[in-house]
Amino acid sequence: MVGIFNELQARGLIAQSTNMERVEELLNGDKPVTFYIGFDATADSLHVGHFLQLTVMRRLQQAGHRPIALLGGGTTLVGDPTGKTDMRKMLTKEEIAHNVERFQQQMSKFVDFTDGRALVLNNADWLCKLNYLDFLRDVGVYFTVNKMLTAECFKSRMEKGLSFIEFNYMIMQSYDFLHMYDAVGCTMELGGDDQWANILGGVDLIRRVKREEAYGMTFTLLTTKEGKKMGKTESGAVWLDPEKTSPYEFFQYWRNIDDADVINCMKMLTFMPLEEIAQYEALQDREINRAKEKLAFELTKLVHSEEDAQKALEASKALFAAGSASEHMPTTPLDQSLVQDGSVGLLDLMVMAGLTPSKGEARRLVQQGGVSVGEEKIADAQHRVSLDAFKDGFIIIKKGKKTFHKITL
Repeated sequence: MVGIFNELQARGLIAQSTNMERVEELLNGDKPVTFYIGFDATADSLHVGHFLQLTVMRRLQQAGHRPIALLGGGTTLVGDPTGKTDMRKMLTKEEIAHNVERFQQQMSKFVDFTDGRALVLNNADWLCKLNYLDFLRDVGVYFTVNKMLTAECFKSRMEKGLSFIEFNYMIMQSYDFLHMYDAVGCTMELGGDDQWANILGGVDLIRRVKREEAYGMTFTLLTTKEGKKMGKTESGAVWLDPEKTSPYEFFQYWRNIDDADVINCMKMLTFMPLEEIAQYEALQDREINRAKEKLAFELTKLVHSEEDAQKALEASKALFAAGSASEHMPTTPLDQSLVQDGSVGLLDLMVMAGLTPSKGEARRLVQQGGVSVGEEKIADAQHRVSLDAFKDGFIIIKKGKKTFHKITL
């Protein structure tokens, strides 16, 4: 029987690890390991980037280990500078508390939190109670500025300016690990590969304070073959909340990814056996569309439901076959305030429907010939759609070859 560490490795999920031989031994062993992954509550929904982390938690839990989902009620007040060119937006305590509650609800779909099989903790419970001077003396003394500045998350911000509040983030995350090591026996921290420096900080802090070894491991970031982060569309992030990204739109995101990324996403995100994935890996040319449909179906089933996945699949097949309307197509009612003299601007409609984040981007797409209303391709960015065009109470805007959106009166 293949151990869980080997399974993660075979799926291309493992990026780096401290003391890899020992981590492999622990994860493949019979004794449960308590590990944690942190989630800063910067929005009111989890997104595709978080989903990869949730699948790792689920895989390890199924192998007998105990996950901790650490919600960053405290660290979100500071903001992680990792991967950001500018300081993150400062949220209020009330906004963060709301986001934490939403995260917890969504996570319960992927990880079993019953009977102590997994824990949900909020670092606000201990970080917000810290005395700053005591914290500096007891924890800050173990960190050198020189070493911290070598971390990529700080180096990339030095030119534009790194605020002092953000500089504290690594120390706070490291303290989280130390606190949970003492409180609940957490001995391993996992996270995306961009968290490597922060994870090393926690491992080193435990070694210095407790004179004992803890472990850290990062998993591969979800990126395209070109190295760009996945989970973004022209209208924003791909959310797990069906109110923010509908099951159909979620399905379509995966159905439309590049051919070169399909198998990698199957391995990293689905629970399909590797032997089954290998069969899809052999597909070529137009046949790869079967793999895309399978990927989109499996992920929509995981995040939403099998019923939603089936509906999205049927709608997708109808659209790809005939470019026609479907009851499951994403739909937006017309904002009547946009109507002037019996018509509405196409650019306004596109932004209203979330097809583009701005009128500037909508204008570019129209001018490049990538937008149709019904069967008519529109090349004029000043085009206005008459209310008379809503013959059956709706119109369909097509963006590119694969994105359809219904606007209803």
